[in-house]
Amino acid sequence: MGMEEGAGVDNKITIGVCVMEKKVKCSPEVFSAPMGQIMDRLQAFGEFEIIHFGDKVILEDPVESWPICDCLIAFHSSGYPLEKVQAYSSLRKPFLVNDLDPQYLLHDRRKVYEHLEMYGIPVPRYACVNRKVPNQDLDYFVEDEDFVEVKGERFWKPFVEKPVNGDDHSIMIYYPSSAGGGMKELFRKVGNRSSEFHPEVRRVRREGSYIYEEFMPTGGTDVKALVIIQVYTVGPEYAHAEARKSPVVDGVVMRNPDGKEVRYPVLLTPAEKQMAREVCIAFRQAVCGFDLLRSEGSSYVCVVNGWSFVKNSYKYYDDAACVLRKMFLDAKAPHLSSTVPPILPWKINEPVLSNEGLTRQGSGIIGTFGQSEELRCVIAVIRHGDRTPKQKVKLKVTEEKLLNLMLKYNGGKPRAETKLKSAVELQDLLDATRMLIPRTGPGESDSDAEALEHADKLRQVKAVLEEGGHFSGIYRKVQLKPLKWEKVTKSDGEGEEERPVEALMVLKYGGVLTHAGRKQAEELGRYFRNNMYPGEGTGLLRLHSTYRHDLKIYSSDEGRVQMSAAAFAKGLLDLEGQLTPILVSLVSKDSSMLDGLDTASTEMEEAKAQLNEIITAGTKLVNDYVSSELPWMIDGAGLPPHADEHLPELIKLAKKVTEQVRLLAKDEEENHTEPSAYDLAPPYDQAKALGKSNIDVGRIAAGLPCGSEGFLLMYARWKKLERDLYNERRDRFDITQIPDVYDSCKYDLLHNSHLDLKGLDELFKIAQLLADGVIPNEYGINPQQKLKIGSKIARRLLGKILIDLRNTREEAMSVAELKNSQDQVSVSLYSSKKEDRYSQPKLYIKSDELKRPTNGENKDEDDDKETKYRLDPKYANVMTPERHVRTRLYFTSESHIHSLMNVLRYCNLDESLQGEESLVCQSALERLCKTKELDYMSYIVLRLFENTEESLEDPERFRIELTCSRGADLSPLEKKDEEAKSLLREHTLPIMGPERLQEVGSCLTLETMEKMIRPFAMPPEDFPPPSIPAGFSGYFSKSAAVLERLVKLWPFNKN
Repeated sequence: MGMEEGAGVDNKITIGVCVMEKKVKCSPEVFSAPMGQIMDRLQAFGEFEIIHFGDKVILEDPVESWPICDCLIAFHSSGYPLEKVQAYSSLRKPFLVNDLDPQYLLHDRRKVYEHLEMYGIPVPRYACVNRKVPNQDLDYFVEDEDFVEVKGERFWKPFVEKPVNGDDHSIMIYYPSSAGGGMKELFRKVGNRSSEFHPEVRRVRREGSYIYEEFMPTGGTDVKALVIIQVYTVGPEYAHAEARKSPVVDGVVMRNPDGKEVRYPVLLTPAEKQMAREVCIAFRQAVCGFDLLRSEGSSYVCVVNGWSFVKNSYKYYDDAACVLRKMFLDAKAPHLSSTVPPILPWKINEPVLSNEGLTRQGSGIIGTFGQSEELRCVIAVIRHGDRTPKQKVKLKVTEEKLLNLMLKYNGGKPRAETKLKSAVELQDLLDATRMLIPRTGPGESDSDAEALEHADKLRQVKAVLEEGGHFSGIYRKVQLKPLKWEKVTKSDGEGEEERPVEALMVLKYGGVLTHAGRKQAEELGRYFRNNMYPGEGTGLLRLHSTYRHDLKIYSSDEGRVQMSAAAFAKGLLDLEGQLTPILVSLVSKDSSMLDGLDTASTEMEEAKAQLNEIITAGTKLVNDYVSSELPWMIDGAGLPPHADEHLPELIKLAKKVTEQVRLLAKDEEENHTEPSAYDLAPPYDQAKALGKSNIDVGRIAAGLPCGSEGFLLMYARWKKLERDLYNERRDRFDITQIPDVYDSCKYDLLHNSHLDLKGLDELFKIAQLLADGVIPNEYGINPQQKLKIGSKIARRLLGKILIDLRNTREEAMSVAELKNSQDQVSVSLYSSKKEDRYSQPKLYIKSDELKRPTNGENKDEDDDKETKYRLDPKYANVMTPERHVRTRLYFTSESHIHSLMNVLRYCNLDESLQGEESLVCQSALERLCKTKELDYMSYIVLRLFENTEESLEDPERFRIELTCSRGADLSPLEKKDEEAKSLLREHTLPIMGPERLQEVGSCLTLETMEKMIRPFAMPPEDFPPPSIPAGFSGYFSKSAAVLERLVKLWPFNKN
């Protein structure tokens, strides 16, 4: 019999475990690890008797014959007779740890979300699609290529699709066409897999009822959903949180040497602790697990699981046993003290561990002054990988089909511009273009030269649209801009209306990450993983897996940049699988920070005009104060002597190459008699969207160009370069085309060397010689102009870098101050009594913790939106839980790399910094002057180190290390040795290692760095303020009705 209230301690409180054996037992006699650990601890108090009902009793025996108990642990699982257990509870009235009625809610995701919303607990934006029969058509549900719409509410891809049945764990994530499309299926772990990517699946399921939910950018250890936060409550006043790798990224389950999934405890914010309390109370489940999403500074509940225990955490088992003990005593023996004894019963016989010998040396790198330093922050600005040449086709169109297409997609507005990028839009354009192309082939005689050129351009448009066999939307876009109009009679015959009769079509394509670019990015990610993060032996992955690495990856809006970032992340974090899930999960786009030259367009045009004058006029404009010791101070530094003399040879060789490609294109057209494969159902080519991952061996063996570029497009590329480089009628060179000529030469030497184009080697050498001078000078022909242009282009990026460094310093100093205070407290406690090992569990969340924000919570952290995942040192089995490294990676284009480098090396030339030394040392300035090109995958790295032996006030406590890499090594294109031939067979180039920008032994303090950069950086106050998600502004602003509901529910477990 159970113990009556007021009875002595000799009569133990009986705890009934009325649960299916598969959920809590390894065998009929042995509890599973978490349940067994906690039950053993409860019994060790000497106050409880545990009774396990067993499956036979639960399923076969009448409730009248079930064991009588004071307290009941009961939770639903497959095959569990919940109604029968409710009947037992009504009969015997035990204290319920988890109430029974709300457990019905947990099996319907719709009801879970409705219940969460009822109690003011934030959930992701969602909508329900309810079907009575499979494949039922619903008038309120619309599916398009890149979104679904439910009752007028639109969910853009990526979005999540969940079955309404909570026991169905087949959850899908659909990706946008701009990232390559496809779907990732999440499921219960099978071996080491928890998800699979299906690139061919683009349509949502229709055989049942589903919830559609926006895929939230969940910040933390990485930019987006790399981790899932799982929270475990034991009563409303206790919550433990763990993070594990999300199945969203690559679907590979991280396991430890024992084969168990790797999880690490993390700290909850005060708001999240309050949410844990509310979930526990709202569902009346004292022991409850749920999943949290952290997004842009706020948190959301996305799953409520009901009864859940933490695995493999002895500290948690101690805490849970103590909390449950208090719960049982308060319910059934309130006259007894529930105070936790100073020494927990199961720890009485444990040996006392000496504090001596536990001091260890820091495992950071040894600094140049002999101190032990800790790496605190890595900031890298990285150019994208190898790409195909960027192309543009312009033509004026008067064809009715194309003009009607423009009106179709601009809402019928005769003067409005139209942009076509989606698969449906581009397919319409392709269909129209196919019908308009004349039967004559390219280059054949025609009475009208303009008509011939127009037909060739239409063929080029058709070839571009057919390239790759699928519209990924990431590398092709078309603009249609009306030029001329006329008045026509309306279709109904009443009055007139305006109608376009001519439009300008601009097709932009190319610039796609190649298989070489993807390989370069992955390999550079691996290099960073192994070389940029000293200490701990296992380096970055150890830091990362233990939630001591705060990583964010940003990219510009260009597809090649995004894919470079995704491939780099794959190498950095040792991920597996396709790039689409990695891109969507880990890379954040920020075009305002990493895209565009508009802010400096006027200054760049001025620089190009001056550069053109220097080259074509053969003049040299030299600053008065220049000396031979500072060659980079000359106007037009880097240009070859008598550059204008090279231009005629450049044209001559360009014509020679163009003519060879024209003949190849003509042969291709003449031999092309079979219907194109694209005239049939085009196959899906995921590699086109993501950047090729392998060389096209078959195409190369057949003598075709590498990639999906045919000879027609290759000829169009070279013909345009030849035409734009030199205007024969005006006898005028356009030096702005020199970088494009160099770009095409470099691409064809690397990827199309098997075509054996005569004169290409010589053309490359001349183009390289000129481009090495032209490209750096387009960003300013002297240091002052370079500084002005660079500060305008990189202003926002520089501001963000300063914010990153400032936040790292403040965080490190806060940790140091906290550690100092804890050390002082520990010394005083240890001297008074040596009972550190008997630390009592934290049973309650204090109210002031909920109300008072933690240090920095209201600060401008990064963009005020970046969520932190921090290891909880109390529960972590990690030697250095206080070690924490912040990494910020910014992927961008050539313009931002040049701009940032120019600000770093010339910032001391600004009037406000006269007399200051450059951030870059003299020897590095000399090297950079000789380094003409910052090629693919070039990068600039700032690493922040903390010398923990220096005082917090000493500027030398925080030191900056600056390094840079020139990117791809072009020597294989210039040499003919065996190593070069091997690399050319792989169509790839190695990446140059980093070079120091400071003298060895020098100390660039963070304080100096900030002083030198601040005049050119966007101030923190100009960054956009954080956005508060609609419908959530924190617990203490909840409505009175919601608060009243919560108050009425607790205490919910008293009968």
